[in-house]
Amino acid sequence: MRRDSLLRMATLLALAGFAGFATQAQQSPDPQSSDPVADAARKARAEKQAAAKPKKVYTDDDFASKKNTPATPAAKTGGDQASATDATAATDAAALNDPKSEAYWRKRFRTVRDKLDNAEKELDVLQRELNKDQVQYYSDPQKALMQQYDRKDINDKTAKVDAKKKEIEDLKKQLSDMEDELRKAGGDPGWAR
Repeated sequence: MRRDSLLRMATLLALAGFAGFATQAQQSPDPQSSDPVADAARKARAEKQAAAKPKKVYTDDDFASKKNTPATPAAKTGGDQASATDATAATDAAALNDPKSEAYWRKRFRTVRDKLDNAEKELDVLQRELNKDQVQYYSDPQKALMQQYDRKDINDKTAKVDAKKKEIEDLKKQLSDMEDELRKAGGDPGWAR
């Protein structure tokens, strides 16, 4: 009996020793061999902190807005660039007025499309206001009776909506006519875009 209890006691001590060793090994893992992704992230973070940031270089262009006269390349270098700039501006102006140039057609189409976009936005606002007025409730009975029979505000906004729709139709027809005109002039259809 004594022998059995000694054997049990030795077995328990051995198991307790192994258990303590296993928990100690799990609690202190080697930080270098834990996870390769984490190691790469630590290394990248350390390199980022060690890297020097480039210094800002200030030029005359940075301070041009604070001066009364704008800093232009022509003013800095002399008349050679000024004459080249004038020649380029004259060429651009001639291209905008030449009905066979791409710049001329693109400018015309852009102008009409801008007007069309603005008219569509205005129509959307007018329709919202009209819908709001049609559902409007007047707490003043006199105003409600007057609006019930007169409906002047709704009629005015309806007329504005109809006029804006007509304007949009006219602008769309103008775009279509311009596309036909471009085709007849021998221009590239891509210029209409």
